[in-house]
Amino acid sequence: MLLKWFLLNQHLIFLLLVLTIILIPLVLSSYVRLATSQYRYKKPEEVPAQPIGIVFGAGIWEDGSPTPMLADRVEGAINLYKIGRVKKILMTGDNSTPDYNEVKAMQEYAINRGIPVDDITLDYAGFSTYESCYRAQEIFGIAQAVLVTQRYHLPRAVYTCRHLGIDAVGLGTQDWGIFRNDSMMRYSNREILAVLKALWEVHVTRPKPTFLGPFEGITNSK
Repeated sequence: MLLKWFLLNQHLIFLLLVLTIILIPLVLSSYVRLATSQYRYKKPEEVPAQPIGIVFGAGIWEDGSPTPMLADRVEGAINLYKIGRVKKILMTGDNSTPDYNEVKAMQEYAINRGIPVDDITLDYAGFSTYESCYRAQEIFGIAQAVLVTQRYHLPRAVYTCRHLGIDAVGLGTQDWGIFRNDSMMRYSNREILAVLKALWEVHVTRPKPTFLGPFEGITNSK
């Protein structure tokens, strides 16, 4: 009897499965946005003062210069520094090969805009949002921070860092309306899947980063 019911309703069952597969990522993504809403800000002057700002990598061009998205993130951290919301900046990104160095590009950009080199720390092994957050707490001893990234990415970044032991708030730099709509659509769709991965990592597997190493610490990072 049950088998007959399944056979008669297989199209309905298939439809329900498809809807479930589609809805679960959307629901979880909405949950992460809701859970971090009180910690996310759009304007630098609204951000509560914290010891350090963390800037996440976002790609560089072949000549080593930052992409517009990465430059905007660094600009956000520069603004926070100049109005006294942060005292130090941790720049975390990908330096997996000698020819690809996101953090050097970020550092040079910030120095050219007046940030003292002594107030910049580089994390060359921030290969993902999860690894950057993990290393920020484990290697650099950061307990409180302002995260700086685009608004589409900020909920996941804040959620991940907070669940890895950092009392994090975030400044979201503008994305929609600044970057091409097709690019933002692609980033936003990819972010939905990235949220699933982040939830799995922080709540289930807690993997170690690709590289850890000795504790380095940052003065005034707490």
